[in-house]
Amino acid sequence: MTDFKDIKGFAFDIDGVMTDGGILADLEGQLYRTYDAKDGFAVRMASMNGYPVGVITGARSQSVRARFKGNGIPPEDVYLGSRDKITDFDDFCARHGLERSQVMYFGDDIPDIPVILAAGIGVVPSDAVDEAKEAADIVSDRPGGKGCVRRHIEQVMKAQGRWTFDVQVYKNRF
Repeated sequence: MTDFKDIKGFAFDIDGVMTDGGILADLEGQLYRTYDAKDGFAVRMASMNGYPVGVITGARSQSVRARFKGNGIPPEDVYLGSRDKITDFDDFCARHGLERSQVMYFGDDIPDIPVILAAGIGVVPSDAVDEAKEAADIVSDRPGGKGCVRRHIEQVMKAQGRWTFDVQVYKNRF
């Protein structure tokens, strides 16, 4: 496992990681997710402090892209409809000049396992499927959508002395 000090980027799945996995659907087929604001703030902190952050999800809803644009993730770093997550992960790494070992990846289910294994540090929420837990370097004490992403982004940034909040940068960027 890579040391926290070696991490230079973050990537994560959505459903079951940034959300609790629940999805509401209306009669027109629109899907709605609930995100934890503290997880979102950690993504903003990473983005504000120069870490590339990517989303690799099987979800296809443009609402996911819109949600994370507001957290500082450019649209090209949001991989929607991903059916081969390792290919998208490698693209994310290549676009940002990162080695796989320099990225912390958050996933929770079977399609995430190749990336969990390839990443420098693979993290799963406490309610991830057993196969993902077995592949992970870290099984969080937090479930998906309830601060898992915040906990571990914050750990990395604190280990690197980069968990700093600049109100001017925040005001200008968000």
